[in-house]
Amino acid sequence: MMLEIHTRQIYCFFLIISLFSCGRRERVDVSHIDVDITVERFDKALDSLTPANILLKNREWLQHYGFFYADYMQYMLEVGNPLDSVYIADILKEVIATPDFAALKASIYETYPDMDVQEAGLTDAFRHLKYYFPAIDIPRFIAFFSGFAVQTPIGADYIGIGLDMFLGADSKFYPALRSSIPQYLSRRFTPENIVPRVVESYVREELYPQDALDVSLLQHMVYQGKVMYVMERTMPNIADSLLIGYTTAQWDWANHFERDIWAWFLQENLLYEADYNRIQKYLGEAPFTPELGEQNESAPKLGVFIGWKMVRAYMERNPEVTLTELLGMNDAQQLLEESRYRGR
Repeated sequence: MMLEIHTRQIYCFFLIISLFSCGRRERVDVSHIDVDITVERFDKALDSLTPANILLKNREWLQHYGFFYADYMQYMLEVGNPLDSVYIADILKEVIATPDFAALKASIYETYPDMDVQEAGLTDAFRHLKYYFPAIDIPRFIAFFSGFAVQTPIGADYIGIGLDMFLGADSKFYPALRSSIPQYLSRRFTPENIVPRVVESYVREELYPQDALDVSLLQHMVYQGKVMYVMERTMPNIADSLLIGYTTAQWDWANHFERDIWAWFLQENLLYEADYNRIQKYLGEAPFTPELGEQNESAPKLGVFIGWKMVRAYMERNPEVTLTELLGMNDAQQLLEESRYRGR
């Protein structure tokens, strides 16, 4: 009991210093939900690897980590099938001998001597998910590093947490990666992003994958808005700006100009536009939205932002609708009309 209280105190403190707003949203009681998440530290298991024990560890990890280890070797490290043990042993001997491997490992261990805060946050989030969606299965959570290859991969029975992609915005490693990971992305590679990014990946890939028939901007906006609304309801302690991945300035800008953004979508006849080359700039990651604002201070992903506000408006007008019913609602036009959203 004392350990649980201590973990919750750490978590609440972390929320406060990260500008989370505890108590800002209505919460449901999830204390009775039987979910307690422990993050398995495969990154620390790698510390036991030596040239002499590679074959032994390869066998052990295939058995213990199963799907994750096979995916890790083939698709994250891209060194081959671990069943080809002799070949794998030769490659791993080269990997663990490099200074870069040692430096990255040391930085990860310094940043994450433990993951108490993240485990508390994930436990709370997945208790909420289990509360709203009782039939879901809770996967394994496995921390690793892969040389900045992938952040939150999802496999057959696991969610991975690439700790090298959460070392902090000022990590010494990220400036050297600017050609592949621009600064507007790496600024979110921080410890407080682990919980929302893991949950977002789970919602998008496991709970509610997007329908391939969604083609118009309105359909994309409603889908994105539903994802954000589920995240809001399942992570009630996490600030909106962190959920969507905005800076404070971007969040303030988007809210200040919300009516103007909505008017822009209407003026440019964008809601029913199906040319993805034209609408992707309102949905994907970017430093800003080119056509809006001055001196590049506008927020990106404005279709996601407006879609979220639209779904919020719908749910406020229809409080009896459950999250399951919301996700099962396929008519984006109906949701827009019943939300009565008009830019605020």
